[in-house]
Amino acid sequence: MPASTIQGSIRDALKTAFSGVAASTYNSVPESIIAPAVVLVPATPYLEPTLLNKSTVKVKVNLTATCVVAYNSNPASLDNLEKLVISVLAALPAGYIAGVVERPLVSQIGAAQYLTADINLSTYYEQTA
Repeated sequence: MPASTIQGSIRDALKTAFSGVAASTYNSVPESIIAPAVVLVPATPYLEPTLLNKSTVKVKVNLTATCVVAYNSNPASLDNLEKLVISVLAALPAGYIAGVVERPLVSQIGAAQYLTADINLSTYYEQTA
């Protein structure tokens, strides 16, 4: 049996949890985005070792869930972003910790502009054989 991975244990689990949110969900940065969307990316610091010994490595995994909505009308876009953020927070599975939500920013992705906000998330991971 192959060893567990952060991709399979953490990011894929979050992507699955967010599948009920009315948005496209990506567990890594895609080439293009279909808004509304939630994109999971590593945060800084990314991995914080909490236990190291010969048989066990346990780390705190810090991620950013970037919420993305179309930027057509500032009041409507902000309202849509706030609704998406609340939906993402409500969909977090047990064992994940939500930190602050960063202020909204207008972001250029390809030729389009989007309104985005980052949610700081963390959880713990222990690799299994």
